[in-house]
Parts: sequence; C-alpha cells; structure tokens
Amino acid sequence: MRGIKKFWSEGGWRDKFLLFFFRLIFVLTIAFFAALIISTIIQMQTSSSVGTISKNEIFFAVKLTLITAFSSSALAVLISIPVAYILSRHKFPLKNAVETLLFIPVVTPPVALGAMLLMFFKTPLGEFFESHFFGVVYEVPGLVLAQGVVVFGIAVNVIKMVFNSVGPEYEEIARTLGATKIQAFFKVLLPLSKKGIIAAFFLAFARAIGEFGAGVMLAGATTMKTETLPIAIYLNFSSADVRGACVFTLISLIVSLGTLFLIKEYAENRKPLLQSR
Repeated sequence: MRGIKKFWSEGGWRDKFLLFFFRLIFVLTIAFFAALIISTIIQMQTSSSVGTISKNEIFFAVKLTLITAFSSSALAVLISIPVAYILSRHKFPLKNAVETLLFIPVVTPPVALGAMLLMFFKTPLGEFFESHFFGVVYEVPGLVLAQGVVVFGIAVNVIKMVFNSVGPEYEEIARTLGATKIQAFFKVLLPLSKKGIIAAFFLAFARAIGEFGAGVMLAGATTMKTETLPIAIYLNFSSADVRGACVFTLISLIVSLGTLFLIKEYAENRKPLLQSR
C-alpha cells in the first residue's frame, strides 16, 4: 500500500502512467474501428454473391440517400427555428411538459417512431391527407417525413441551446431603437445564431444519412423505389446476399465519411462566414 501511495504521490510517474494509458485506449479504439472496416472488406471478397448489383441500383441508393437526408434535415431545421424561439424566449403554462414532448424523437426508438407515423396515416386524418395531397406510406415522401421526425429532436434542441446562449439584451437594445419582436428576431437573433443553426443542420444531415428504422416502417423497403443505403443493406442481408450487403455497407461508409469530410472542410474554409456577427 505504501508503494502504491508513493507511486501516486510522485506526479511524474503518475502522469507518465496515465498518459500511456490514454494513448493505449486511443490506439485500441482506432484499431477497433479499423478492424470493423477490414473485416467487412475481407467478408466482401470471400463471400459469394446471390445476385448481381447493378451500377444503376448503387447510384439510385446513393442519390436517394443524399436527397432525402438533405430534404429532411432542411425541413427539420426550418420547423425547429420557430419552435426553439418560442421555447427559448417565451414562458407559457406546461412548458416543461411541452419540452418533454418534443424530446420524443430523441428518446424513442426510430422503429417505434416509424410505427407511430404509419398508424397516424391509417387514421381518417392521415387518409384524408394522402387522398388530397400526396402519398406518404410506402412512398419516397415517407422517407423524408420519417427522417425529418427522427432528426427534428436533434435540430430543435441544438437550436434552442444556441438561442439560449444569445443574451436577450441584444434584442432588447434593438427594440429600444424601434424594432419589433419579429424584426429583432430576423435582424439580431438569427444572424448571431447562424453558426449554431448551420451546425444543427450538419448534425441532422449526418444522422439522416444513416436512418433506417423509421424509414423502413413508414416507406417500406422496395428496390429502386425507397431504397436508401441503409435499406439496401437490409434488403441484401434479408436475401442472404452477404457480399451485396458488404458492398452497400462500404459505400455507405464512404458516403458518410465523405460527407463529414466535406462538412469539416467547409467549416474550416468558411470560418469568417460562420462566425457570429
């Protein structure tokens, strides 16, 4: 015991040990994720393919994934801005209950969210919407809606935190100069929150790319129709085509990492644009 106490009392040895431990954890973590990628590549090369994956199917899955992810993220952010503003700047009865309700997309499994959406469109209101506007169930708009609901929880909470970080005194100063509440919102709060709103969109977009559970429940899993990259992986595994599943898994990884790389490069190169004004 004395030896252990002496060891920890000597800051130099303690710091060296902890630094070595941190580096070991870092290396093991990197090695673990590298092993996942390598094992997928090996499995793809050694597995036999049940069917032939066409370039058109790959292109369709990538295109649909990016289009639906962008559309759902943009929709979620646009809806989140006014909702987050009300939550951040107004007091009203049952506010805590409302905020808890808006956390449903964050704490509820995506499959459960998709099931709830599917059941909604089986009600008279949902059937009226589909018959008078456009189809949602087992259609591409269903993918956008499902992804949008899932990422809405991320977007609204991030934007609310951003609004909370901007002191209300800036808007109050604008109002003393003759601006209305809405004018202060558009000319003061939004410009000051621009960096955080863009970050919320990027987070939502990255999450929407990998969304599977809610989308497959509401829009189904139909090849060359509602086939995003996660659904393509599911379709290939369900047909026992391990090679095809590995191919789409690697493509999904490339698309996700490529998207994150472009986002990071954009953020680094456009720092003056993203800085709060």
